[in-house]
Amino acid sequence: MKEAASYRLVIADDHPLFRGALREAVHGLFDPSDVAEAGSFDAVGQLLERCGEIDLVLLDLTMPGVRGFSGLLYLRAQYPSVPVIVVSANDDPVVIRRCIDFGDSGFIPKTLGVEDMRVAIRGVLAGEVWTPADVDLGASADAETARLICRLATLTPQQVRVLMMLSGGLLNKQIAFELGVSEATVKAHVSAILQKLNVESRTQAVIAAARIEVGHRPLIQSLEG
Repeated sequence: MKEAASYRLVIADDHPLFRGALREAVHGLFDPSDVAEAGSFDAVGQLLERCGEIDLVLLDLTMPGVRGFSGLLYLRAQYPSVPVIVVSANDDPVVIRRCIDFGDSGFIPKTLGVEDMRVAIRGVLAGEVWTPADVDLGASADAETARLICRLATLTPQQVRVLMMLSGGLLNKQIAFELGVSEATVKAHVSAILQKLNVESRTQAVIAAARIEVGHRPLIQSLEG
């Protein structure tokens, strides 16, 4: 394991008080000058692009600019070599298992004590996958959800961003403006998303993305047809 001062960390959470709590939790594991903070998902991407090599991201699932697991999906697709630990107030075992399914390196409930947080972070930095001891990672999702998780994981970073914007209700021309691309490029991304998710419309794609959120029950029987 590297010396503590050589690690570089991004703390991504929209609540300043909790970012401060996480900063305190990593005290001694990271040099303070190597800990950056982001209050929105866009800021996370800017930090990762600007700061070069990052050793770890602590990510809140419910930051502005993301919905459900979309932020985690994007980070794993865009920065596959950067480990991510989800830090969330939602410690539902299903949420934790789905985070791991999407390539998360660890899950820290926000109720976890500081010393346990440090143990979790040390473990991930050492190459382990860390979750609370009482979570059964062996319990699998139903077959349809498992297929959908696999399909979502095949999306490229740009396709994930387009799907995030579709879920936010943006039109193609609005997405094109946000991404700085042509409407034709956006249409191509949408077509690829529909093909990868095996759905026929952008509405079904949004429903499919929402389906994996815990507690969501779309009013359709299947998206496989």
